[in-house]
Amino acid sequence: MQETIVFGGGCFWCTEAVFAMLKGVKSVEPGYTGGKSANPTYEQVSRGDTGHVEVAKIVFDLDEIAFEELLHVFFTAHDSTQVNGQGNDIGTQYRSAIFYTTERQRQKAQHYIDVLNKSASVKRIVTTVEPLGAYYPAEDYHKKYYEAHKDAGYCQLVIAPKVEKVQLKFKRLLK
Repeated sequence: MQETIVFGGGCFWCTEAVFAMLKGVKSVEPGYTGGKSANPTYEQVSRGDTGHVEVAKIVFDLDEIAFEELLHVFFTAHDSTQVNGQGNDIGTQYRSAIFYTTERQRQKAQHYIDVLNKSASVKRIVTTVEPLGAYYPAEDYHKKYYEAHKDAGYCQLVIAPKVEKVQLKFKRLLK
C-alpha cells in the first residue's frame, strides 16, 4: 500500500537525495508547503517571505519500508534541534517539519518526537508535525539536483555528508 509523507529538513536538495536512495521509496519530489502564498517560486520561498518550507514529498510503499524507518532516517539526516534552519541555511523556509497525510502518520511522528524528547542524550526536538495543506512542486531544475550536480561546492560540503551518513547507518534500507 502506498502513502505520501512530506518532510522539511532544511534544503530540499538534501532531503530529496537522502530519501531517493531508500528501498520502498517510489518517488521523491522537491516542493513547497506550509505557507500562505499560492504558487510560490524558489526565489520567493528563499527570501523567507511566503511562510513556505522547502520540502520533499515522498511516496513510499508500506509493504517495503515502514513509516518508522522513514522517521528514523529523517531524524538522523538533519538537525531536528535547530530552530528555523539547518547549518548555514537559516530561515523559516528551512525549518524542521513533518507534514502528514494520515492520522496514523501524525500519531507515529508525534510519538517518535516525544520519545526523543524524553531521551537525556538529545536536545529538545523543534520539528513540527502538521497536516499537509496545499503543496506546490518546485521548479524542474531542482529535481534530482544532487544527482546532477555532485561536483558543485554546496553538494560536496552539505549534501554529500548527509548522504554518506545515511548510507553508512542504513545499509539495509538502500536500493
